[in-house]
Amino acid sequence: MQKGKKITNHSFWETQSYLTDIDLIVIGSGIVGLSSAISFKEANKKAKIIILERGIFPTGASTKNAGFACFGSVSELISDVKNSSKDQVLQTVEMRIKGLEILRNRLRDKNIDFKNYGGYELFDDTTKYNKCISEINGLNKDLFSFTKQKQTYKIDPNKIKSFGLNNIIGVINNTKEGQIDTGKMMINLLKYASNIGILILNSIEVKTVIDIKTNVILDTNIGEIKSKKVIVATNGFANELLKIKDIKPARAQVLITKPIPNLKIKGTFHYNEGYVYFRNIGNRILLGGGRNIDFEIETSTDFKLNTKIQTYLNTFLKNVILPNQEFEIEQRWAGIMGIGSEKKPIIKAVTKNVICAVRMGGMGVAIGSLVGKIAAEEVIKD
Repeated sequence: MQKGKKITNHSFWETQSYLTDIDLIVIGSGIVGLSSAISFKEANKKAKIIILERGIFPTGASTKNAGFACFGSVSELISDVKNSSKDQVLQTVEMRIKGLEILRNRLRDKNIDFKNYGGYELFDDTTKYNKCISEINGLNKDLFSFTKQKQTYKIDPNKIKSFGLNNIIGVINNTKEGQIDTGKMMINLLKYASNIGILILNSIEVKTVIDIKTNVILDTNIGEIKSKKVIVATNGFANELLKIKDIKPARAQVLITKPIPNLKIKGTFHYNEGYVYFRNIGNRILLGGGRNIDFEIETSTDFKLNTKIQTYLNTFLKNVILPNQEFEIEQRWAGIMGIGSEKKPIIKAVTKNVICAVRMGGMGVAIGSLVGKIAAEEVIKD
């Protein structure tokens, strides 16, 4: 046998068409990975870009989330300020709002089924409710330059009765919040990327990423692949490839009902600082969250269902959202987010040729498009 390159099962054509002279590899085909690749391609039209995805669908949360086009409820933002500076929290909110604008402009509202039904934060504790009410005017002033609306948040007491909710004493309405169809979003992002010449390869698991200065070598389940630059956009799975401080996985439990006749719920809803969230999808209820009742177990990259949390969600659905109403659960699933001690995303060069774009803090739909754009700019400026 002649000495030379390691033998693989790739043909000459596959090697030349897919695996040679790659300008950028993006690891992860979720919203951040696709947005990174798209932004780089739009700035470098001749660049050869490949996205590697280890799953059939994007692994993580991009096709498993609730489809909230949101940027933060009042209690959530108050809580975030305790863990970070006010300026940093507001910067992150601005990033979420700008990210949603990029997404909507890129794909158009009809292609993501965007509906501006408004968002509603629910309270069952008078003390917490009054505290949030006292902060509304200040938050509205802080957010005006981003939302261009004097009353982004407002009290909406009549909604409790109109939605048929039980055990809720107060509601704060976010007039700028909407909902999208996550499936349509991802399908149309994939189409967009493909149409501008980006290659997406599924079922490719990257085992290691090694920057040798002249290029980056990826060890994968189909062999070694080289690229000039790499963006790691695997969010909660980031530390499987890179050593990044202050990011860990956070599993989110979700369920959806079968269609419910005469459903009163319309919009996106937050409860308990956003740890519980629900919305209508047509005449169904999608409900998720509850991670706060089992934090340790839910710091996981395993897509298993958590019986304790699913039981909690069932009870919440029965006692709060749909009291005295029959319903059936059609499907349950889990997604993996990336979180840390603060919610601002991490976008930085890990080595000369490797950029990470991770830690969406559970707000990937909102912030992901902007994070991808900034990650692409990090590659370009080098």
